[in-house]
Amino acid sequence: MYSSLFLYVILLKKYGLIGKKLSHSFSKKYFTEKFENQGIEACYLNFELNEISDFSDLLTKDLSGLNVTIPYKETIIPFLDELSPEAQEVSAVNTIQFSDGKLIGHNTDIFGFQQMIKPFLASHHERALILGTGGASKAVAYVLENLGIDVVFVSRSKKANNIFGYVDINQQMCRSIKLIVNTTPVGMFPDVNVCPQFPFEFLTADHLVIDLIYNPEKTQFLAQSELQGALIVNGKTMLEQQAERAWQIWNE
Repeated sequence: MYSSLFLYVILLKKYGLIGKKLSHSFSKKYFTEKFENQGIEACYLNFELNEISDFSDLLTKDLSGLNVTIPYKETIIPFLDELSPEAQEVSAVNTIQFSDGKLIGHNTDIFGFQQMIKPFLASHHERALILGTGGASKAVAYVLENLGIDVVFVSRSKKANNIFGYVDINQQMCRSIKLIVNTTPVGMFPDVNVCPQFPFEFLTADHLVIDLIYNPEKTQFLAQSELQGALIVNGKTMLEQQAERAWQIWNE
């Protein structure tokens, strides 16, 4: 016979996160504490996938919802049945809803970033420089463009007219763009001593500098920006807000 504890574990709703390296993930700690504090009978698991093709093996685990993180926010899309309008618009997914036998991709990064940036925007933030061109950068650009802010991307390899290389960032660019957002993982724990290539000497007190990284709370990128007088914001609020939006989607 099964023990009552075993049956309890089997009956728990299971949620989780897929990505490549998840030992220091925000989501597992956040949702585990949420479930404990609110008396929710559920568990949250990390699923490290060496390749996105391994995703199919998870579909036998009776899951109720998934989050998606680096590097699979874009490559997960072919495995899904539908996309929400926002996820389709940005071609990036960070939340998967299991609904009536279908896998529906959502992008709650959009909601999270929008909630995070609202209190900090000022009239002189008319243009934004986004470091990185991955899935997170698309959510950030979507929010900013819908707020009427012009967006310019920076990438290690130029791919289009509005994408510059890091060596192209100069004083004139920094003078005309007062909002800087790092969407790359450079500087994330455990590699806390590295930093995106950036001419910090051109930053001023008029600049708002955002790093989507939350661990450490103050990356080298933010610390160097703060030394120049810039207002700095990390990604913790965005993560909390996107997680709560994911929870709402899973329970619709």
